[in-house]
Amino acid sequence: MMNDFNELIKQHFGLISSEDLSIIRTYFREEKLGKNEFFTKSDQVCNRMSIIKSGILRIYALSDGKEITQWLSVPDSFITEAMGFFFNQPNRWTIQAFTEVELLTITKTDYQKLCKEFPKWNEIEKQFIVKCFMMMEERIFSHLSMTAEERYNRYFERHKELFTQVPLQYIASVLGMTPETFSRIRKRQAGKS
Repeated sequence: MMNDFNELIKQHFGLISSEDLSIIRTYFREEKLGKNEFFTKSDQVCNRMSIIKSGILRIYALSDGKEITQWLSVPDSFITEAMGFFFNQPNRWTIQAFTEVELLTITKTDYQKLCKEFPKWNEIEKQFIVKCFMMMEERIFSHLSMTAEERYNRYFERHKELFTQVPLQYIASVLGMTPETFSRIRKRQAGKS
């Protein structure tokens, strides 16, 4: 279940006054996606950014006829396709609802209005982009410096619930492993319990 909108915005963007939070909230609208519905597809241009209230979204692409899952997004996180939303370029990734999903969504048009009508947003946005960059940097570092088993253990600690909610090959893909390697590690971990 999603945290209070104000708390979630503070968590992602830092300290913001109640008045400013009220202004920001007016730009977000409730949205629902059914299971398997698309948030956006590759080669389209993503026109919205959302906060996930409930459900799971999968971000993936096709490469040599195989699906590569880049990320599984869960409640209280933001979702968009950056190439489309920020740069008006065709999406690299497809984002699809894995379960029924409830979102709070801001359209690209409203996002641009928010930037113009609420100048403080530029500073807030900068903090958010830095946070996203740090998360990406952490992920690259873990892929370069950690063993497959260490990546598995860290992901399991942070996202234990996903191991019973999504096909394990999606998690293996997020972790940069073949399903076979993932399965071997999973069996070893189960043996340690």
